[in-house]
Amino acid sequence: MSSLASLLDLELTPGEPPLVRADAGTPDGAGAANWAAGHRNALRAAVAEHGCVLVRGLGLRDAAGTGAVFRRLAVSLMDEKEAFAPRQPLTAAPGSGPLYSATLWSPPRQMCMHHELSYRLEFPGLLLFACLSPAASGGDTALADATAVLETLPADLVQRFEREGWILDRAYNEDFGASCEEAFGTGDRDAIENYCRANAIEFAWDPDGTLRTRQRRRAVVHHPVTGRRCWFNQVAFLSEWTMDPEVRAYLMDLYGADGLPFSTRFGHGDPVGEDIVLLLNETYDTAASRVSWQAGDLLLVDNVRTAHGREPYEGPREMLAGLAEPVRLADCLPGLMRWGDVGVHAEEVSGVVGGLEAG
Repeated sequence: MSSLASLLDLELTPGEPPLVRADAGTPDGAGAANWAAGHRNALRAAVAEHGCVLVRGLGLRDAAGTGAVFRRLAVSLMDEKEAFAPRQPLTAAPGSGPLYSATLWSPPRQMCMHHELSYRLEFPGLLLFACLSPAASGGDTALADATAVLETLPADLVQRFEREGWILDRAYNEDFGASCEEAFGTGDRDAIENYCRANAIEFAWDPDGTLRTRQRRRAVVHHPVTGRRCWFNQVAFLSEWTMDPEVRAYLMDLYGADGLPFSTRFGHGDPVGEDIVLLLNETYDTAASRVSWQAGDLLLVDNVRTAHGREPYEGPREMLAGLAEPVRLADCLPGLMRWGDVGVHAEEVSGVVGGLEAG
């Protein structure tokens, strides 16, 4: 254990994330923010060592108090772009940075393991989740080490994804997932097209106004701090084969095979079959630990090192999220071992994507 992380009394239990019990002192939120400030370096060291850490006992109750804690723990909170499902932006304390609800994903539906925004050229390196109110039943957050997943997957499959990368196809509609305006923060076509050009996203507009996009990304990256190889993508989660069969059949009937809200492919364009998606999800499940939430809990997750998902649940469930420490894909190539201060700019991104084997 690193010297900083050793300052925390970490509870290590098989099948659960490392746990720290906090004594925030006061129930008004100020105590939680002060505790977070005093333990920031040790918590960040524990996340670097274990990939995640759960803090219990902070008594987080609202957006203002949670925003104050997030601000103490993160250097930089970032806005969400290219969301796959909508979030509700929330107002926290002034200057605290963006604060969001949990992804608005149907409670009865499983949210399979994924790395947040792994299809973007810039994505959060750190995720912060706060539980204001747990579900009556279910709603656990599952976590899996991306290096362990990579080592467990068949070598030939990993090699293919490393050679080719993966493709995400999207068709934006009002029925499923984030709308075009929710994903890009605007409905202006020129602004959307400029964003796509700057971020290596192919795009086309259907006659009815539907936006279709395609982006090719790496499936295996090197951690920006440690340089460790990590399975980092959303090949399984954003696959048509992860959808509920009835939902998939409905969307296929409504939009056709080429009009699904999202689907994934190998980097050369071949479909990723149901058998591969099943294998990926089974591998995640085998490697998973789980958080059974209690009110006031805080979870810090290294988004490159650790995948996360959500179990189905019943009853109200109130969660807040922060996306922090932006990392550029260019900084996750071999030899670059630090958080996003080195790499290429957006206009040079063709070198990042083009470094994959030509199709």
